[in-house]
Amino acid sequence: MIKIDGVILKRMIISGSNNLYNSYPEIDSLNVFPVPDGDTGTNMNLTMQSGAKEVFNKNDGSIGSVSKDFARGLLMGARGNSGVILSQIFRGFADGLQGKDSVDALELASAFLSAKNVAYKAVMRPVEGTILTVIREASQALYDKAEKDMPIDECMDLLYEEAQKSLARTPDLLPVLKEVGVVDSGGAGLCKILEGFAKALHNEIVEKNMPSVTESGSYSTGKPQAPSLDVGNVQSKFEHKEFGYCTQFLMQIPNPLPKDKKAFNEKRFKAVLEAHGNSIVLVTDEDLVKVHIHTLKPGNILTYAQQFGEFKMIKIDNMTEQHEELMFEDSEERSEAGVGADSAPKIEVTTSAPTFERKAKEWKDCGMIAVAVGEGIERLFRDLSVDYIVSGGQTMNPATSDFVKAIEEVHAHTVFVFPNNGNIVMAARQAAEICKDQCRVEVIPTKTIPEGLVACMVYNQASTVEENMESMAENVAAVKSGEVTYAIKDTTIDGVTVAKDHFMGITGKKIVCCHKHKINTLLDMLEKMVTSDSQIITILCGEDVTPDEKEKLTSEVEKRYGDAIDITIEDGKQPVYSFFVSVE
Repeated sequence: MIKIDGVILKRMIISGSNNLYNSYPEIDSLNVFPVPDGDTGTNMNLTMQSGAKEVFNKNDGSIGSVSKDFARGLLMGARGNSGVILSQIFRGFADGLQGKDSVDALELASAFLSAKNVAYKAVMRPVEGTILTVIREASQALYDKAEKDMPIDECMDLLYEEAQKSLARTPDLLPVLKEVGVVDSGGAGLCKILEGFAKALHNEIVEKNMPSVTESGSYSTGKPQAPSLDVGNVQSKFEHKEFGYCTQFLMQIPNPLPKDKKAFNEKRFKAVLEAHGNSIVLVTDEDLVKVHIHTLKPGNILTYAQQFGEFKMIKIDNMTEQHEELMFEDSEERSEAGVGADSAPKIEVTTSAPTFERKAKEWKDCGMIAVAVGEGIERLFRDLSVDYIVSGGQTMNPATSDFVKAIEEVHAHTVFVFPNNGNIVMAARQAAEICKDQCRVEVIPTKTIPEGLVACMVYNQASTVEENMESMAENVAAVKSGEVTYAIKDTTIDGVTVAKDHFMGITGKKIVCCHKHKINTLLDMLEKMVTSDSQIITILCGEDVTPDEKEKLTSEVEKRYGDAIDITIEDGKQPVYSFFVSVE
């Protein structure tokens, strides 16, 4: 085969997407930091799934058209820095295929070179030894060696082989990778996609590794079905104003734990569920976990859950459609009973599908959007006049489309966006670019929750946008941020020995201490953060911090610093991270 068209590219995309899906837990495990939200694989998988979904039902034979739709799907579904860079790679790839119905090896090589160029332009300070290096070296090698009449499958094999070689060299370019003993996770994810592309050209389209579906519609692993768990009398009323999806699943936790799965922690698992839905019932019985949740994004919940086990049963019902059917049936009954339409109560149905149309409401001069998770943290941002909370942060990074929706909902001439996580800034900026013709969007690159809170505090309605941005940047720069979370593996990094399940103190991008108990970790981290110039300490307690632990840490922190520093300790209720800390 000398040329490929849009139909073949679609097969390659589906195969590449499935290949990444089958390997994303392995990609997650390559993250350098032993934190529970090391989610490069998860973010790339969700991004790739969004792109594949965009072309799944497309029958266009033009490779230019298919690549354009694929890039659009990746753009809107991009999560985390790895997902955004991936979307930019294939945006450049689509640019290189624009207007073409089919391409040969030379044209395909040129398109991948375009992919590299666009990806590098999207990153302000490119770091070598990452996914950028892999796409640069692989695409350049292909461009140098490709020939006009080269079979396309040989062309793709060459690109994949060069990508693997480049990936193997990443530890030599990025010392921290060599210290921890891993290759770059983003580069590894890209290699899985390219491998899937190559397999498709050899008529070996990769399929998702999923449980088989029985005639009854339940999922089976081929083993005897476990007894069902009694989840109690779950309410069937639609409690969420956006309805969404009633999602239920039964999951088995493997024992012993394989390398591609994470240890299950019921408290943290429940906290993530609470951050992304309601009507939650969580029941555990030895190695079985039964979940019921009403959520707008069931796919995100299932992807998160699959990090810990394998599904034995999944059931998802669209409550919005059920609600509309009930309203329709009710109107028919009224008509048959002779009840006029004017006498029927007016019922407003709000669907969960995102809309990008402006609502008929007045524009405001300025609005603010913040990324947060945790009841207490969300309340703090709302108290600071934040108009819209995008749910996410550590553990689950919001997609570009989540920010686009938020910007639309705020309906302001100028919108400030506070990502509050370094891995979310690029997705927020990508959304700002999409919305630039509708309003002015300024992404304040806050990388922690404390930075976001400080930036919101100094917002002055009477000041200009430029004055506010300058003030926010100045105050954010004065904040030292720290966080305490548990380790998911044993390692040594930055000279600190980390033990699995112990608690780590992290400031900036550096692990500074590790102890068995969370309060000892917090106090040790504070010792390293507080200086003679420090005036304010703020501590946000996570959902795993008990009242007794909060009382103990309050007493100890007051005793150590209370005479010279103002101390505030709040219940943030955030999952995964026991403490968020700021020192000013």
